[in-house]
Amino acid sequence: MNKKVRIGVIFGGRSGEHEVSLRSAESIIRSLDASKYEVIPIGITHEGRWLTSKNALALLPARETIDKTLASGESITLAPEPGAERFVDVIFPVLHGTYGEDGTIQGLLELANVPYVGAGVLGSAVGMDKDVMKRLLREAGLPVGDYWPVRKSEIASFADANLKTLPYPVFVKPANLGSSVGITKVHRPDELRQGLDAAAEFDRKLVVEKGIDAREIEISVLGNDDPIASVPGEIIPSREFYDYQAKYVDDDSELLIPAPISDEQRREAQRLAIQTFRVLEGSGLGRVDLFLERKTEKFYVNEINTLPGFTAISMYPKMWEASGISYAELVDRLIALAIERHAEKNKLKTKY
Repeated sequence: MNKKVRIGVIFGGRSGEHEVSLRSAESIIRSLDASKYEVIPIGITHEGRWLTSKNALALLPARETIDKTLASGESITLAPEPGAERFVDVIFPVLHGTYGEDGTIQGLLELANVPYVGAGVLGSAVGMDKDVMKRLLREAGLPVGDYWPVRKSEIASFADANLKTLPYPVFVKPANLGSSVGITKVHRPDELRQGLDAAAEFDRKLVVEKGIDAREIEISVLGNDDPIASVPGEIIPSREFYDYQAKYVDDDSELLIPAPISDEQRREAQRLAIQTFRVLEGSGLGRVDLFLERKTEKFYVNEINTLPGFTAISMYPKMWEASGISYAELVDRLIALAIERHAEKNKLKTKY
């Protein structure tokens, strides 16, 4: 009888996307085949306290519906003594946003020499920082909309210098956050300072992006060195833009999968998604968000999400389901990709 693979699922965290992480973790834990995997829940509270097993499950809203064989609750060791058996075989970090999607947890796991799902330190960090991300995309020749980076300490001077010249409407965002947390659509000059201050509650660096009258097209990417792209999906938000309320609270937003676009547009969207994934050092998984400008029908790359929402109704798994890969198979593939990348990295020389 084959030994079960021990999967450590890390969720929660010190992030504005804490609650989204809990929903994703519930879906992943439910999907893991108990005949193949032993699930070790690892929760991180809002305050940063690490919890294991039953204490970790207590964070999940629907914990009573999760029926899995779990570890007893003792502390685990990510990095045992050399030659000792590792307590977990693979880590599945389901930590959206800061301290989970920005390279910090990935750095810890690299030091512990543990295989983990998703992009590495560099890919996670640049994928999280909307300013650095857009600079790299522009350098690679990919189409990116106009934007302006703003430090928190520069808010007053930026507002004074650009109040009347910005191409309204603009979107003001924290540079290092996702799930539309802290985003404001600014329609006119007298709303700018309020939008900047709102974003600054979540980050020390902000981005102001030119509003594009566009359709929102998303693509899921899967793989390491030879990634593949899913069928595109389109979001039709129930509100003025696809904010946190529209994503996770309202039920009125439409998710069209596949997106009603031409074959030529589909191929271009998939090409841009894969190129974005490669330029930004993606690995394992990523969701690339594009704008399809209504007037010109030109695509713009908006961003990559290196750890996208992973609930059963999230766009990332739903687009793969429409492409022929079920949720459970998708999780299996991601775990295999993590093990594959780790094995390749461990073949590299560390002595000269």
